[in-house]
Amino acid sequence: MFEGITDNLKSALSFMNRGRLTETSIREGMQTVRQALLEADVNYDVAQNFVERVTERAIGDDVLKSLSPTEQIVGIVNQELIDLMGPVDHSLHFVKGTTTILMMCGLQGAGKTTTCGKLAKLLQAEGRKPFLVAADLQRPAAIEQLRVVGEQVGVPVHTEEAADSTPLKVCANGVAAAKKAGADVVILDTAGRLHVDDELMNELEQIDRRVQPHQILLVCDAMTGQDAVNSAKVFNDALELDGVILTKLDGDTRGGAALSVKEVTGVPIKFIGVGEQLDKLELFHPDRMASRILGMGDVVTLFEKAQAEISEEEMEDAQQKMSEGKFTLVDFQKQMRMVKRMGSVKDIMKMIPGLGGMADNLGAGGEDPEKELKRVDGIINSMTEYEREHPAKIDRSRRNRIATGCGVEPSEVNALLKQFGEMATMMKRMSGMGAMDRMKAVQDIAKNSDPSGNFKVQKQRSKRGPQNTDKLKELKKKQRKDKKKSRKRNK
Repeated sequence: MFEGITDNLKSALSFMNRGRLTETSIREGMQTVRQALLEADVNYDVAQNFVERVTERAIGDDVLKSLSPTEQIVGIVNQELIDLMGPVDHSLHFVKGTTTILMMCGLQGAGKTTTCGKLAKLLQAEGRKPFLVAADLQRPAAIEQLRVVGEQVGVPVHTEEAADSTPLKVCANGVAAAKKAGADVVILDTAGRLHVDDELMNELEQIDRRVQPHQILLVCDAMTGQDAVNSAKVFNDALELDGVILTKLDGDTRGGAALSVKEVTGVPIKFIGVGEQLDKLELFHPDRMASRILGMGDVVTLFEKAQAEISEEEMEDAQQKMSEGKFTLVDFQKQMRMVKRMGSVKDIMKMIPGLGGMADNLGAGGEDPEKELKRVDGIINSMTEYEREHPAKIDRSRRNRIATGCGVEPSEVNALLKQFGEMATMMKRMSGMGAMDRMKAVQDIAKNSDPSGNFKVQKQRSKRGPQNTDKLKELKKKQRKDKKKSRKRNK
């Protein structure tokens, strides 16, 4: 998410590490920041105003004459990013005693229908009884798509044939059906177009006047950058939006929409879509997003992911192993599988402060980190229970058997055991540390590790140089000759 703008901002802010900060160097550096924002497709006026605000605060005497001006400027940039994207009220303001009506709108291709299902699933998790209405009669497959999505999340869907109805009738009938079914929230999936036009706006305005939804949410494709912001402005002028849902933030997103939409339209981003699966809709937090954009990690979201995917018993068991300094391949495999449930390795590393740069280099050599983790899992599965609990007892014959069982070279098994030994030593050393000290230790390890961040279990390479290899070949050749001579003499 936002790799491009993160890299550009890091590069733009590097002027702070080139010597003593002055008013001139700050002004010049902030123009580079402005360029980084524009390259990320941030609205021109938004980028200009942002840089002016940061510059004005950064050249103050309290910053330039402080003991740590660099840290203060980063703090100013971080706070301005938060202010740019927030504040956000995530509540949907449900009306007591009646069915709350949510109207979803947006252009075709933004992921509106899928987002309706994601929102229904999110509301279900909060104890709500959602109801979906397929009012997109413009796109032929939209009705069937929403019906399938409704089945997947276990939510009833109201549908009508396009030839026998109109979007306005579908919405009115759908709200009536939702109230009859006892639903406390109904989500209207309205029609979209490839671009904003009068026909679309007239249709949506009619639904707004007749059905009177309590909240209107616009679904925008974050990959379209300023087009998403421009369409949001047009929709808001016509309908008075209550919030925006940005989709496809897991794709090649430059970040311009997220940084511009609130400033340009005054409408906050309430949710973000971070994947195609129906559980990939998250609340939008400006402070966490600002930290991630600046490469400062997002520990809070990481903790929430861990709570959602890992049971309390698993957490307590891992904590117990850590505190005791005991760590076997069984524990390693369990923790590796827990991490995989939380998402991709790269995304998790980017949430840990100090590991963002290492995450960007994962797979730089063409390797797939997820695939390599599966390979490690396969090697451990090829071991006996005794070998997993006592890896130090794995000798050459055992390594050969393990390698044959999982289809790898014995040297790769040996490399894994060596890496595990180093990890076990580190875990033992960290057993007496507090949470903050452990985090610092992880960051130090990342700084001193291979910059490629390669997780691949590599074959062990010989430490002998080319000259030593040649000498060894000559020595082995001489030994073979001596053996032949010895056999002849014995005969």
